[in-house]
Amino acid sequence: MAYDFMSNFMKDNRLLSHYIELLPVLPCRSRTGHKGTFGTVLGIGGSRGMAGAVALAGRAGLVAGAGLVRLAVPDPILETVAGFYPELTTLPCPADNQGRFSQTAFELLLHYAESATVIFVGPGLGRSEYIDSLIPLLLRHIRCPVVADADALNSLASLGTEHLNRFFQSLDNRNIILTPHSGEFARLRGQPTPDEDSQKSQSERIAVAQDFARQHGVVLVLKGHESITTNGELVALNPTGNPGMATGGSGDVLTGILTALLAQGLTPFDASRVGVFLHGLAGDFAAEQFGEASVTATSILETIPQAFQTVKKR
Repeated sequence: MAYDFMSNFMKDNRLLSHYIELLPVLPCRSRTGHKGTFGTVLGIGGSRGMAGAVALAGRAGLVAGAGLVRLAVPDPILETVAGFYPELTTLPCPADNQGRFSQTAFELLLHYAESATVIFVGPGLGRSEYIDSLIPLLLRHIRCPVVADADALNSLASLGTEHLNRFFQSLDNRNIILTPHSGEFARLRGQPTPDEDSQKSQSERIAVAQDFARQHGVVLVLKGHESITTNGELVALNPTGNPGMATGGSGDVLTGILTALLAQGLTPFDASRVGVFLHGLAGDFAAEQFGEASVTATSILETIPQAFQTVKKR
């Protein structure tokens, strides 16, 4: 069982220390630094009924060390998102009658992006014909690193595999991280369901993930048991995490951690493998405290500091 393994992993200081030694060093905090020193994250997401997703990602970015997190959200949910955590800055965007980004949001989002060190897009975004066209358009114009998750991945999948290949090949921005779970990854590859992937051995999953990342010029984080991180050449398997993390909002927390590490200067591949490790470790601390069945995205969020401290001490 994954959690039994992880319990032993955390208790075995030598094993834990050895794995941490293989990770890049976490960013240091300069004594003369200010919030601009540690990067500005712009989060793009949220819609009516899914305001919590973008708020979780934003809060995780702050807890993971970003200096400032600004969330661009549809205007009808702005007050809801702002009410979750007082540290988050919210930026209003025009909305359609379903509480999603409207067709007039694009230019404003580009304006917000001008001051960002790194951007995440997708948590709570929702689906519409316009949003499916908005995400590729944004990626064409954004030059800073981007983490694409959730419905941003579904929008990319709507391009179809042939057009998706050409789309990524045409991009100047090569600092893009995609964070699909098995279902989203299947859709990105033009598969109707993830069932085929679930039957693959881990070595087969690694080969497919590596090929996808290489072909599209992205860093891929394929979430799941022993999450796979690859840039098409290098591959990292994650030993942390447990089944309790299969809960709504867990992936949003990971998105926030990744963007914070990018904002503080780690490369997309290093930010991804370190971020996945920290996210899983936080989930393991949450499972030890509350039990696997009671792990929530919020409890993972609350144990991120413990995960960071554990890594930094070693």
